[in-house]
Amino acid sequence: MLALAPALRGAEATAAPAANVATPATSAGTNLLGPKIQFETAVHDFGRALSGEQVKYTYVFTNSGDQTLEVSGVQACGCITANWTRSVDPGKTGSIPISFNSTGYNGPVMKTVTVTCNDKANPQPRLQFKGTVWKPVEVVPPLAVLNLAPDSPLASVTVHITNNLPEPITLSAPQSDNRALRAELRTNEPGKSFDVVVSPAAPLAPGGTRAQITLKTSATNLPTISFPAFATMLPPVTITPSQIHLPLGPLPKPQTVTVDVTANSTNPIVLFEPSVTATGVDVVLKEVTPGKRFAAMLTFPQGFELSPGQHAELSINTSLAQTPVLKAPIVQPLRPPPPRPQPPPQAAQVMRPANTSTNRHRPLPPIDPPPLPP
Repeated sequence: MLALAPALRGAEATAAPAANVATPATSAGTNLLGPKIQFETAVHDFGRALSGEQVKYTYVFTNSGDQTLEVSGVQACGCITANWTRSVDPGKTGSIPISFNSTGYNGPVMKTVTVTCNDKANPQPRLQFKGTVWKPVEVVPPLAVLNLAPDSPLASVTVHITNNLPEPITLSAPQSDNRALRAELRTNEPGKSFDVVVSPAAPLAPGGTRAQITLKTSATNLPTISFPAFATMLPPVTITPSQIHLPLGPLPKPQTVTVDVTANSTNPIVLFEPSVTATGVDVVLKEVTPGKRFAAMLTFPQGFELSPGQHAELSINTSLAQTPVLKAPIVQPLRPPPPRPQPPPQAAQVMRPANTSTNRHRPLPPIDPPPLPP
């Protein structure tokens, strides 16, 4: 036992250092990082920018890993363009320059930029780009829209103009390129706040009318203000659909079609006596919104089919003097005619020569063989 103890202690002393030293494979597995992307800042606030200004910023990132970092893509909306460093060695830095076109923007802006790289722990880091875009002169709404009712054909719409510049401005009288629509300037606060009232010069015909309204300003960076104006003269009553389409007849089962009727005037209307100029069709008229909206439900029976040349329509009487009756034609495709029977194929005929005295086959004369050589 005394002799073996030193031997055992020697063996333990020999094996102990091997337990504290990591093998190359173990060391590589412990310290392996791969490519790592790390941004100095992921959020940039550009503050205030004038509308139309090109706002630029560069995001800087570092490859904190031990393998080459590959940046394969940078995605953002169409108003942002980016060009970036695509390959970054360990410990080196790269950049993603951003250029934001603020034209057409007004107010707070928040954009997201998505980066695609080979960092397995963070393959798609996201960057934020935010700020506020302001306009020297603000026009709200950017276009004037008028939906004119039959009993208020000269209604108007107001467009507000606000001066955000430190100095006051003056506006000239608005000009319209269409005499059917006129514009009037009103001052709320001298040099700062204005209203432009757009209205028809006279009752318009049914349909749409368009004009461009232009004002001259004293602002050096915005010499003119221009916005479009649209006016639509609505009919007294709108029926939808204007035509009732049925599938090919005869109908395999009963079918119900709903027709909506909307009054576009401010005064309530009355609908009564709905009818259909076709036998077997049931019509029920309901008032959805009193005096404003109605629904006519037409039920076509099984086997319903319009005959060729037959005219059918829905008719509804109204309390409006200008539109006493509403009508919606009923359309159904005609059945194609049955195919015509084809005649049976005829047997092939064998042509034989006529047996006549003038056209009778006669035997050919014999042909003598050639003489033999001597």
